[in-house]
Amino acid sequence: MRLFLLTLLTMTAFAANSLLNRAGLAGEHIGPAGFAFVRVVAGAVMLWGLMWVGQRRIPVRTPPDWIAVAALVIYLAGFSFAYVALDAGIGALILFAVVQVTMFAGAVRAGDQIPLLRWGGMLVSLAGLTYLVWPNGDVRFDSTALFLMTLAAVGWGIYSLMGRRATEPLVATGWNFIYAVPLVALISLPFALNEVFSQVGILLAITSGALTSGLGYALWYRVLPRLGASTGALVQLSVPVIAMIAGVAFLGEVLGLRAIVASVLVLGGIAIGLLARK
Repeated sequence: MRLFLLTLLTMTAFAANSLLNRAGLAGEHIGPAGFAFVRVVAGAVMLWGLMWVGQRRIPVRTPPDWIAVAALVIYLAGFSFAYVALDAGIGALILFAVVQVTMFAGAVRAGDQIPLLRWGGMLVSLAGLTYLVWPNGDVRFDSTALFLMTLAAVGWGIYSLMGRRATEPLVATGWNFIYAVPLVALISLPFALNEVFSQVGILLAITSGALTSGLGYALWYRVLPRLGASTGALVQLSVPVIAMIAGVAFLGEVLGLRAIVASVLVLGGIAIGLLARK
């Protein structure tokens, strides 16, 4: 039960990231580059402070895991820029469907034994994503936004896979954020200089960085080793549904029939996949 509650809390934090990012951009309170930069700085500051409190001294620097850091940077940058043209729930659905494929590939590469039911669940969920983004006369998606969100998903999938070997989740997440700050600055600041920075936008980015990202990702690194890569990939597909419902409730987004059907398929895929977990 405790693992379930911690996982649910983590998924809610992930969904909140989509809402906070989209709220800042759609409301023109802040630009995507500025959001990404403030978010990573806020996360680094929060996590450094928690490490200091937990260790009761200034945190001792650990060697960087550059693969994890680079994956985090790719995710943060692609995520923010993609939400310029995507609704919160739709963006989350694209993100975590591609994350699922990335993490399944990583599990196979690592030699994990994936039950047949879990493969079936992945295929059902991917069918939901395919139905969502399949071109038609009524629904169109910005190709650049789709590419950036796919890039972000691959980054997050790799970052999650790296988390399976984290022995100290808070420390690993904290230093990943700290090392990511200059890289995100290098990518985002040239664009951010021409963007809007309002108090509301900065507050949204700080909330996303310090709470739903920094603390949420540290918690994710804690529960992921107990879930495993393939199960971790599946449960993340609950995030888009949470984000869609919250997007309708708080951002006034419209939930069409296509998105509803896609969500049902995604949740059905999760249910099928989890039946294989003892």
